[in-house]
Amino acid sequence: MPEQELSERLEFAIHAAKHVGKLTLEFFSRHDLGVETKGDGTPVTQADRLAERAFRELVDAHYPADAVAGEEYGTRPGTSRCTWIVDPIDGTFSFIHGVPLFGTLIALEHAGQVTLGVVHMPAMNETAYAVRGGGAWLHTGSAKARRVSVSKTESLEEATVCTTSADYFRAANCLDALDELQRRVGHTRGWSDCYAALLLISGRVDAVIEPLIQRWDVAALHPILVEAGGQYSDWAGVDSIDSPNAVMSNGLIHDALLELLSTHLRVED
Repeated sequence: MPEQELSERLEFAIHAAKHVGKLTLEFFSRHDLGVETKGDGTPVTQADRLAERAFRELVDAHYPADAVAGEEYGTRPGTSRCTWIVDPIDGTFSFIHGVPLFGTLIALEHAGQVTLGVVHMPAMNETAYAVRGGGAWLHTGSAKARRVSVSKTESLEEATVCTTSADYFRAANCLDALDELQRRVGHTRGWSDCYAALLLISGRVDAVIEPLIQRWDVAALHPILVEAGGQYSDWAGVDSIDSPNAVMSNGLIHDALLELLSTHLRVED
């Protein structure tokens, strides 16, 4: 994709993420969210659906030939080689409970490769973004966007690692992996969802471990992490957003984390 077009699409994605985020903020901390439980046991609200519809309308208006894949409404095929991947509210549990650690994730996949990613956290007024080859950037409040990079921590004993809740490790049948992580690394923290990735790409934590994910959970994070100097893979070391789990790190402790986690992989029958 030409550099100019990629730049224009990044601007669109940032605008769209902020537009969607503004919509979700109108519902934040309300008691009438219309919470439902999906088939996989995860919650969904009317805000999730409204926000994803709003994003799809923006794509239809600006890039009608592109496909759109989202958590709430599945995939709408397109005629171009581009697919927008959206999670309108990453961190729905936090959103429902009035915790500001939720965000909108938007990625663009071109010819099978994710070429840009945007993470917007509306309640915290923070936006992280990247295009391949352009570095990772973080924009906070009214300050000028600054280029960010991962930490330089080199050992598990000194590392701070974020994980999702034990519920997800239990659902993935690998609760023992969480136990070993807590024994082996310097510190573990439960800052999860896209906020944990924001901490990672800006050097405030050293890794994020996810035992159970979907592609819309991580598509936007992948290019931002790589451009920040970090490394992404599944627990088997494969660099794919379609794997069911993920290791995101500063790169320096990645192999050690894989060695630890590989013994807890569950082979499907």
